[in-house]
Amino acid sequence: MKVRNSLKSLKNQPGAQIVRRRGRTFVINKKNPRFKGRQG
Repeated sequence: MKVRNSLKSLKNQPGAQIVRRRGRTFVINKKNPRFKGRQG
């Protein structure tokens, strides 16, 4: 998982979903789990 300032490149991947949990923003991707990310 990458911790990044901007999730823009991750959210443009096919199958990406943006989820807010515990005050943090996560990108989860069931199709390609390599593209996971967290912000905050």
